[in-house]
Amino acid sequence: MVTFNNTKIAFENKNNTQLRKAYWLFKFMGINWLTKIGAVLLKIALFLRLPVKGLVKITVFEHFCGGESIEECETRIQELANFNVKTILDYSAEGKETDEDFDLSMGKAVASIERAKKDTNVPFCVFKVTALMPFDVLKKVSAKEELSEQETLDYQKGRNRIDIICQNAANAGIPLMIDAEESWIQDAIDEIALIMMHRYNRDSAVVYNTAQMYRHDRLEYLKELYRQSVIEGFYIGMKVVRGAYMEKERERAARKGYPSPIQPDKAATDTDYNLAITFCVEHLDKFAICCGTHNEASSQLLTELIEAKGLHRDDKRLFFSQLLGMSDHISFNLSKKDYNVSKYVPYGPVAEVMPYLIRRADENTSIAGQTGRELRLIQEELDRRTREAS
Repeated sequence: MVTFNNTKIAFENKNNTQLRKAYWLFKFMGINWLTKIGAVLLKIALFLRLPVKGLVKITVFEHFCGGESIEECETRIQELANFNVKTILDYSAEGKETDEDFDLSMGKAVASIERAKKDTNVPFCVFKVTALMPFDVLKKVSAKEELSEQETLDYQKGRNRIDIICQNAANAGIPLMIDAEESWIQDAIDEIALIMMHRYNRDSAVVYNTAQMYRHDRLEYLKELYRQSVIEGFYIGMKVVRGAYMEKERERAARKGYPSPIQPDKAATDTDYNLAITFCVEHLDKFAICCGTHNEASSQLLTELIEAKGLHRDDKRLFFSQLLGMSDHISFNLSKKDYNVSKYVPYGPVAEVMPYLIRRADENTSIAGQTGRELRLIQEELDRRTREAS
């Protein structure tokens, strides 16, 4: 049985200086008003080109990101690999709108596949569909609205970029994750993901879609996708997460007067999340899954399912994943027991990755107990090391 309270294993990759730095970083992020003001001031400073990049790079960027390029991520990739933890490279520049930017994002995705081919330390690659085509086009496709001639062209270009990335992944034998996004563009993303699964998942799961279980319709989506895969003869890759846009989703639903797609409470999300990973494990004839969660109970559940089914801990159809810089007590204790574990390692220019970093700061102030848990575990390990040294 895996336990997640062994802080010696959890922080084995960090020295005392690094641990204390992480402690004060989470301490800062735990102060809600200070985090919100800091995020606004940082945006202003970057817009005015004030010299704050260096400060950002040695604090939040260093903690949550691998580097500004794939090459800069190599040190982090090897550090994680030393503890049997894999890396998922994620080019995290956001908010792009031009063909030049979309083509750059496609190039980054293909480059991450090329890096993944070199060794087993990078078992997946990942991309966002909104990095490859306009958000508004995806919104209209999801709403089944008619596209203009230019929008049709933009949509086809985006689909072609995705197909190029998937073709490269299939040729390289590298599984590829498509991130989930806001519900009002997700239908278009689901449709594209299904087309790519039909095309590239004939022999095994290469293309993975993402199910955000804080949506009350996602469990049925998984079950329907399974029924479809049996009839139509393809495999399903699925990253199962709780979700990243809850407050935005609820606010938009209230403003526009439609039923919220979000679960009524956290308990309902937790229930559906656990039902989802249970369903996937019970149908491994068609599923390969990545359990993306910072939740100890859900991580424990998957280990129990693996053991109960008599599956190998290193079965490539079963992966755990957490974000770099968070929940190391889950990642490293699982890897110590030889489960497949990966860290999402974002990279990109500091200014371009700021939306991602601001979301991490917001997440650590809004998720109940997340910052407190990180602080408590770090303090426990620092105390343990003090006792051991005395």
